[in-house]
Amino acid sequence: MAVKITRQKKNIVVLGSATSAAALRTGLERAPAALRAAGLADQLKTIGFQVTDLGDTATHLYQPDDEHPRARNVSAILKALNDLRPRVETAVKTGALPLILAGDCISVLAVIAGTRRYFRNVSLIYIDSDADLNVPATTPSGCVDGMVISQVIGRGAPELVRFWGEPPLVREPDVALFGFERLDAPEEKYLVTSPLRRHPSLEVSSVGAAAAARLALERVHASNHEFILHFDVDVINGEEFPWTNYPGAGGLSFNEVRDALRVFVSQSNLAALVVAGYNPELDPDAQGARKLIDLLADVLSPRLETSNAAAAGAGDSSSSSSVSASPSSEAAPATLPSTPSSETESDRADSADLPDTPEPDSTVS
Repeated sequence: MAVKITRQKKNIVVLGSATSAAALRTGLERAPAALRAAGLADQLKTIGFQVTDLGDTATHLYQPDDEHPRARNVSAILKALNDLRPRVETAVKTGALPLILAGDCISVLAVIAGTRRYFRNVSLIYIDSDADLNVPATTPSGCVDGMVISQVIGRGAPELVRFWGEPPLVREPDVALFGFERLDAPEEKYLVTSPLRRHPSLEVSSVGAAAAARLALERVHASNHEFILHFDVDVINGEEFPWTNYPGAGGLSFNEVRDALRVFVSQSNLAALVVAGYNPELDPDAQGARKLIDLLADVLSPRLETSNAAAAGAGDSSSSSSVSASPSSEAAPATLPSTPSSETESDRADSADLPDTPEPDSTVS
């Protein structure tokens, strides 16, 4: 039976994915509890949201798992995904915005799968300092969090690819890698011919974060169907946000991340927001938790303005609303540079494009 989802822009459903199984150290599993304790729900309620908390999944910890050095802890990861997926389905059905407080990044598989219970076509905006395109044959560490996009597009560890019965979870042209700067050599090689949309950190900084965000939305066709927004906090320059397993010396500034998130989160077709990578073990005084909560409240608040405008006569929100831009602290360029690419003919017909070739850089995946 078809289910009609009616957007409730003033409503947020909080879910916790309490797992570090796909990472290379413990601590991430405590992120949902730490962000709650630092006042996430209270701050969202204070600015006007109605917040429902559906609790956490069971806790799954990283283990060395030397028996499976090419894909560590897959069994625990699958348990965590199967626990999270029905909770996401429940949240999506309410019409509220699901806000998933994830430990490791692999949780996004369950978020996409849960969203696809109601929406056939789902795109993915993946904000992360890493491309996460390793596979078991190429991984330097066996860290499944370094293979997330490979799982999404159907080329990673077989057990996780089969998590979705008809891979891929998302087609490559409907995935945008945003803000990445660290690439292993096999990932760089794969990107040469891949139709994945990519917006490396250097490009985002060059054209402006808000402009790059609008282009990413256009390129994954976010005005035509729903999209998931995945936000790994390690995309923020490590000097400004060090409370993550792999803070980077480069990366996007805090303000650039805020400007991009404002654009992404303001879209009516946003189906779910995943926040990953914050490690409370590295944040004993909760300074990072408070900074992250302030950021989320800042970028989510324009949704209330849109909702109030609709209530005043602008009409009901719908899942087919067009892509729009929210206020930004930067001025977007009037036109964006266009360069040839190796995309399909229909992709080349897009009204704007940016260079797809990132500068190579090594990473710990």
